Amino acid sequence: MTSVRLSPEELVLHLDQLRDPQRRFVYLVERARSREPLPERYRIDANRVEGCQVRTWWVGELRAGACWFGLDSDAITLKALGGFLCERATAQSWREQQDYDADLLERWGVLRQLADNRRATVVRLATKIRDFARGQSSGCAMS
Repeated sequence: MTSVRLSPEELVLHLDQLRDPQRRFVYLVERARSREPLPERYRIDANRVEGCQVRTWWVGELRAGACWFGLDSDAITLKALGGFLCERATAQSWREQQDYDADLLERWGVLRQLADNRRATVVRLATKIRDFARGQSSGCAMS
């Protein structure tokens, strides 16, 4: 089910076709279970997401002139939703990320299934992605 490699655009289209928020959520969780963990070199205190009760690491980097984002968490829900946000934003231009937020997950009804603290963490991750891209506006671009 989740072993198929989808582009971010294909992933969004697939999730749009799933009408039930619970099915979307389950799909993202299953996808997260098959995702490679964040390499140990990134799983350091400096990359921990503040305000999160479980260990969650986030990193943003420039790679070959494009933004790259990675995430891992001890909570599968955060790994699923935060990982989706990172996957969707990786390799996008900084202009595409200027207004990046969790509206898509909210529109799909996925965030309503989370406890307040987890929901706030997902929104914080979307903000981190957007802020990183803004800070790298001259470098996060694809030709």
